[in-house]
Amino acid sequence: MTVGIVMLVHTALDRAAEVARHWASNGCPVVIHADKRVSRPDYTAFVEELSDLPNLKFSKRHRCEWGTWSIVGAAQTACELMLSSFEDVRHVYLASGSCMPLRPVSELVDYLAARPRVDFIESATTQDVPWTVGGLDSERFTLRFPFSWKRNRYLFDRYVRMQRRLGYKRRVPLGLVPHMGSQWWCLTRQTLSAILESPDRKIYERYFRRVWIPDESYFQTLARLYSVSIESRSLTLSKFDFQGKPHIFYDDHLQLLRRSDCFVARKIWPRANRLYATFLTDSLAVQRRAEPNPGKIDRIFAKAVDRRTRGRPGLYMQSRFPNYGRENGVTSAPYSVFAGFSDLFDGFETWLAKTTGSKVHGHLFAPQEVEFSGKQEIYLGCLSNSAALRDYNPYSFLNNLIWNTRGERQCLQFGPADNQKITSHIARDPNAQISVVTGAWSVRLFHSNSNFSDIRKSAAQLQKIESEFLDVLRAPATKARVRIWTMAEFVESPMEPLQSIIDEIGQRGPRRLTEAPKMVDLSGFGQFLQNLKNQGMHPHLMGDFPAESQKHQTPQVLSKPYLVK
Repeated sequence: MTVGIVMLVHTALDRAAEVARHWASNGCPVVIHADKRVSRPDYTAFVEELSDLPNLKFSKRHRCEWGTWSIVGAAQTACELMLSSFEDVRHVYLASGSCMPLRPVSELVDYLAARPRVDFIESATTQDVPWTVGGLDSERFTLRFPFSWKRNRYLFDRYVRMQRRLGYKRRVPLGLVPHMGSQWWCLTRQTLSAILESPDRKIYERYFRRVWIPDESYFQTLARLYSVSIESRSLTLSKFDFQGKPHIFYDDHLQLLRRSDCFVARKIWPRANRLYATFLTDSLAVQRRAEPNPGKIDRIFAKAVDRRTRGRPGLYMQSRFPNYGRENGVTSAPYSVFAGFSDLFDGFETWLAKTTGSKVHGHLFAPQEVEFSGKQEIYLGCLSNSAALRDYNPYSFLNNLIWNTRGERQCLQFGPADNQKITSHIARDPNAQISVVTGAWSVRLFHSNSNFSDIRKSAAQLQKIESEFLDVLRAPATKARVRIWTMAEFVESPMEPLQSIIDEIGQRGPRRLTEAPKMVDLSGFGQFLQNLKNQGMHPHLMGDFPAESQKHQTPQVLSKPYLVK
C-alpha cells in the first residue's frame, strides 16, 4: 500500500514537474490536473516532460477560478482517476503545484501506513473557525454566489446585499452540518470513494456549487459523514497573513521549514532554488520520525503578523504608515516637555542636563528655528534646525527625534509662543511627561523693555494660547503624564515639584536635590501683574501674586539658592 498524490497545477510548470517527478520516483502514484487556462503548447510540453513516468497520469482539465466550484470539480476528476488507476493506493494526498515535500517520501508513507483508517483533513464548524479574514462565515452556506468574487466584484457585492435585504436563506441538505478547513487534505481510499460514489452526490454538488469558496468546505463537510476517524488537521504547512493571503516561502526560510517537521509545505516561491535543491534530493534520508508540529514556528508567524499590522512602537515608515490614532505607540521612548521653566530659571537647561544626564533642548518648536541642544544645526537622523522643514510635519519631526535618540532621554522646552500644532500630539502620547508652570511666559514680558501697551497686547494673546493648551492637557483623551502648577504656587515652594520631576526622569537613580537652578529676579512682578489688570487685561494663569508682597522676591546674593535643610 502506498500514498497517491493528486496535484492541482496552474503555473510554474517546470517546478511542478520537478516535484511530481520526485513523488513518482519515490513510489507514489501521481495524478496531475492542469488548469485549462494553461496554453496548449505549454501543457503539451509539460506532459511530454513527464511521459517517462509510468505511475503518473493527467486528468481531464477544468478551467479553474478561485472561490468557485471549478476547483472542487478538478479535485474530483483527478481523485476518480487516482482511485480507478492505482489500486494499491490507501491514502490520497491533495497538493498544489507550489507544494513541496519537506521530509523523505518514505517517512510520509510509513506515517500513513501506521494510521490506515485515519483521515487528515482540517474540518471545523463556522462557530469554531477563527481564521476567516475579510470574508463570510455562516453566510457562505446560506446565500447563493453565482458571480465570481474576483472577476465580478460589483455584481458579487450587490447580489449579497440584495439577498440580505430580502432575508433569503438557502436550505442546507438534510443531514449536513457545514464545516470549513484547509483545502489541502489527505483522505483514505474508503472515505474518498464514499464521497465520490455517494448516492446523494448530485444533491450535495447542487448545494455546494453556489457556496462561496467550496474547496474549503465540500470535502471538509462530507468527510464528517463517511470518515471512521478524522484528525482535524492538515499535514501540509500552510500559513496565512493578516489579510488571509498565503505566506510564500523563500530560500531564507530553509531552517524554518526544517524545524516544522511537516511533510509538505505550501507555498514555495518558484525561484527558491536552494529550497528545491535541498528538499528534492536524497540527502533528506535522515530518519527523524518526528510528529508534524507546525506549532514550533507559529510564534514566528504570529510575531511577523504583529510586526506587519502593529509595527514597532513609534516607528513610521513608507511600508507601514498607520492612520491617525491607530499607531502602535505615538513615539518610541519616554521624553519630557517643560513649559515655563526656562522663563523662571536662569540656565535651567544646563542645570537639568547636569542633574539628570538627559539631552536637554531649548524650544524645539520656536517660530524662528529649532533650538537643538548645543545650538546644533543638524541633529541625529539628519534633522535640520529649519523651522520651515519642521512645520511641514511637526508630528513626524518629534517622532523622528525620539526614534533617532532611543536610549537617551530627551527634554524640550515649550511655550505659548511656539508652534501649537504639536500640543494634541504630545497630549495623547503615553511616553510624554509634561510639566507646566502656568503664566511663567509673563516673566519675559516683565523684563522686556517694550511699551506697556504692546506688553498688554502680547500678554492677552499668550494667555489665550496657553489656556487652550491647558484645555488640551486636561481633556479626557490625554494620555501623557501631566503636572500643572500656577506660577505663584511653584515659586512659593519650587523644590518639591522639581524633585518629583527629577525622580520620574530617573536617569541617574533616585537622589535628593540640595539646590535648584537660580531663579530670575521677580522684584516688582506682583505690581507688574496689577498694572496689567489696571489696563484691562486680567492675568489669571499666574496665580495670586500680591502687588506689595515681598515673599516671592529672590534675594540678591545666594551661593546655593533654595537649599533644603
